[in-house]
Amino acid sequence: MTASAVRSGGGQPFAVFQADLVNGRNAPKLVVPARCPTTRRGHRRRQAREMSGEAGYHLGLEQNLWQKVNWGITMPAMTKVGTTDADIRFALHAKRLRRAKSHPDTLVIDELGLAHARSRIDVAVINGCIHGYEIKSAKDNLDRFATQIDIYRQTLQKLTLVAAPKHVAAIMSHAPEWCGVIAAEQGPRGGINFQVLRNAAANPEIDPVMMAHLLWRDEVIQLLGQAGYAAKDLRRPRKQLYEMLCEAMTLREITASIRAFMVRRHAWRDRPAHA
Repeated sequence: MTASAVRSGGGQPFAVFQADLVNGRNAPKLVVPARCPTTRRGHRRRQAREMSGEAGYHLGLEQNLWQKVNWGITMPAMTKVGTTDADIRFALHAKRLRRAKSHPDTLVIDELGLAHARSRIDVAVINGCIHGYEIKSAKDNLDRFATQIDIYRQTLQKLTLVAAPKHVAAIMSHAPEWCGVIAAEQGPRGGINFQVLRNAAANPEIDPVMMAHLLWRDEVIQLLGQAGYAAKDLRRPRKQLYEMLCEAMTLREITASIRAFMVRRHAWRDRPAHA
């Protein structure tokens, strides 16, 4: 490593600039000898004034940073950012739903529309039943919570609410008892940790007709045709077709049909069908 010396009138080195690694790059460090017998205080000040300008400015910044790093001066702590929907959703898929997604008979869908798009559930797991997961991150509010619950209670066989700690108390007091509740808290390194506060139970308020709305009209007509309905009956309004379907099939059969038809929707929501 090279060093350049700024010499005083007496020929003794007044100051030496050495290379010091600061934040991954070489930065100058001013090293003043403990004793300069041939230099006077006024000469030192004059030398310092000559270092004015851009070079001196950057040198001052680098020296200040070097002092903080090497002298142990505490830097401000990083502010903890609240969780977002994307944070919790990613962790939910990676941790809580990992086993379900590996099962060949299970379908996992993000942003599933319910009641003909009157509402959406963040994540739906469809197998033997339709289990919805609604995310409430630290960035969200509960303004639409009551309206959402009203639709979820009619259309989902199970519901789990995955919430940031700030929402847990309100959700526990307002959600139906059959709803599961999972607290999603951000750890010190930014990861999401889940804690199950209440497991989801079967929804006793399910409306089979509303749940059947997950099927498209032509899918309902196909099922009714297989059940033996006449062609003239299949031309009835959509609402009546759903009612006829619930008379012809059990809730379990409707659930299995929903999953089967969703798998067949090759161009549905710009994604290929998956088993």
